[in-house]
Amino acid sequence: MAAPDSLALFTSLGLSEHKARETLKNAALSTQLREAAVQAQQILGSTIDKATGTLLYGLASRLKDIRRLSFLVSYIASKKIHTELQLSAALEYVRSHPLDPIDTVDFEQECGVGVMVTPEQIEEAVEATINRHRPQLLVERYHFNMGLLMGEARAALKWADGKMIKHEVDMQVLHLLGPKMEADLEKKPKVLKTRLEETNRRTAKDVVENGENYKTPGYVTTPHTMDLLKQHLEITGGQVRTRFPPEPNGILHIGHAKAINFNFGYAKANDGICFLRFDDTNPEKEEAKFFSAIYDMVAWLGYSPYKVTYASDYFDQLYAWAVELIHRGQAYVCHQRGEELKGHNPLPSSWRDRPIEESLLLFEAMRKGKFSEGEATLRMKLVMEDGKMDPVAYRVKYTPHHRTGDKWCIYPTYDYTHCLCDSIEHITHSLCTKEFQARRSSYFWLCNALDVYCPVQWEYGRLNLHYAVVSKRKILQLVAAGAVRDWDDPRLFTLTALRRRGFPPEAINNFCARVGVTVAQTTMEPHLLEACVRDVLNDTAPRAMAVLESLQVVITNFPAVKPLDIQVPNFPADESKGFHQVPFAPIVFIERTDFKEEPEPGYKRLAWGQPVGLRHTGFVIELQHVVKSTSGCVERLEVTCRRTDAGEKPKAFIHWVSQPLSCEIRLYERLFQHKNPEDPAEVPGGFLSDLNPASLQVVEAALVDCSVALAKPFDKFQFERLGYFSVDPDSRQGQLIFNRTVTLKEDPGKV
Repeated sequence: MAAPDSLALFTSLGLSEHKARETLKNAALSTQLREAAVQAQQILGSTIDKATGTLLYGLASRLKDIRRLSFLVSYIASKKIHTELQLSAALEYVRSHPLDPIDTVDFEQECGVGVMVTPEQIEEAVEATINRHRPQLLVERYHFNMGLLMGEARAALKWADGKMIKHEVDMQVLHLLGPKMEADLEKKPKVLKTRLEETNRRTAKDVVENGENYKTPGYVTTPHTMDLLKQHLEITGGQVRTRFPPEPNGILHIGHAKAINFNFGYAKANDGICFLRFDDTNPEKEEAKFFSAIYDMVAWLGYSPYKVTYASDYFDQLYAWAVELIHRGQAYVCHQRGEELKGHNPLPSSWRDRPIEESLLLFEAMRKGKFSEGEATLRMKLVMEDGKMDPVAYRVKYTPHHRTGDKWCIYPTYDYTHCLCDSIEHITHSLCTKEFQARRSSYFWLCNALDVYCPVQWEYGRLNLHYAVVSKRKILQLVAAGAVRDWDDPRLFTLTALRRRGFPPEAINNFCARVGVTVAQTTMEPHLLEACVRDVLNDTAPRAMAVLESLQVVITNFPAVKPLDIQVPNFPADESKGFHQVPFAPIVFIERTDFKEEPEPGYKRLAWGQPVGLRHTGFVIELQHVVKSTSGCVERLEVTCRRTDAGEKPKAFIHWVSQPLSCEIRLYERLFQHKNPEDPAEVPGGFLSDLNPASLQVVEAALVDCSVALAKPFDKFQFERLGYFSVDPDSRQGQLIFNRTVTLKEDPGKV
């Protein structure tokens, strides 16, 4: 019963149930946190507030010297230590003062116990900080690094409340600079800290030089190794050769983007070449659409293969080598069924030592179609790293091949094909994800068993994303369940889906460069990818205006007889990139959320007695009359307008459309609700039970300005104040459909 009691105790401290369960998995942490909570309850009673609970958790998870637990809990429970900053100072103090007794006077002084920072002190410290940076602030305005102001103010007032300092900084900066203008809303251009080729050059230092394969850890040399390497260098001239070898049985996903960038990027960084080789050895699952889609995605990411090859190009050579392997006593025909070979400790084959001539005859019979599927396989005589014995080299499949037709009824496996195709193409660096490390011994063994050139196999960690499922089988389940439309549904993380959603290929490549290449598997947050998308689209997506939920506004004193032509910059931060023209007529449409009859405090948009500016027009509108339906719903507004410079500057400027186009806009959110939808501990009901019901919202009657009328599929725009959008391929003449790619800013609610 201890676990349920502890679970209730931990959640009473403010931990989520998931966090509490994770804590219970750590016996040492659980014991320490339980003791801290019980001691705190002796002082505070049974109820502990969340702020105190958070500090107790921080104490339990970071305290190394258990002797100091009671001492520090007493300070937390009595509110003498009430901030994270004080707790960090306290932990550092007890770490650096291990001997008894603790000098409580010195301890309290070092931890800010009893120190009171007044609002006046915060105001003075922030004012002094802003005055030091005033000239630069006036030049850079809201592009100035406000974190610098926060840091200096906190340094002056070590124990001040961080939220109060931030509030004071915001208020004083607003007083100095005034409200943000259009130029302030544009992001400063960022310089990528890590370029792809730089990453690949650094990685190149860690990979064995071409022609020195024998220096690779675990590489097995034979009396023929040096001669084979010499012949290899004569053929390649020392050129680096890599390959990207996808199976054509599904669509590429974000993890493949890293593999594409690494293989093609490594070759490019070292003046080498990269092959695109389709591993088409399983005709049952391969479809023509996957071949073309894979090639298209490689090209979309900006890479051109030196040559497109297929494992099936080498079927004749692979078969001849299989015969040779039998001749050398290194392979045999086996009749164990597939189910007998499953698991980690299958029974050894009773046919392992059958005569060579017998295996040769049986293998020929396999090729001639004299065995049914599963009745016979060709197996190699070796033990792999994971303990599995004698992997299968060939199996019988009576499925026509998309390239070779009915010529073959036996097909080689990945374990047999991969290294030999690398050898045929004289690949110098066979770059694989970490799960293929268990096959490294078979890779080296097979090349050496046949006395052919043996490339280097080099493993790196694969790239995964939270809130995502990329398994081909599971994506098919999502499609079958109607949760997504197809492989290119914009809520998925396949490359075709990301393209349809509007992610630029440059952003995906930049993301892969930032992630880098490591041995450890990497699982990233989607918002890091989205940040790369924003960086690219901010510089490449022209601005336009769109309204999702429209409210009609009639300007009763419109200043012209006919509509005005408004020149809108495509990129407000760089007007040299041109302008587009939109009409401004007496009837405009604004977002319904940009008007409130009874606004809450802090609301800055249109309301009674509170005018707003219309972006790019030079006009301010002021509410005069609200027209409602019989049900009380606001149908339209009647306003008057004046020039912006003819009166007080409004608190806000809103976007609008006039004489607009009707369009459909699809707003996408995460497909899953939990970080790891495939983890039974996090989602006991399975990933299909974790679908986010709000992952797609369709706005069928949105309005967009006429500047986008000629947009084509995959054209991208920033709809001002709304986000970045891309034209969906479902669009047709007269009916544009836009997919929201990303919002303008990261949603702070997403972590």
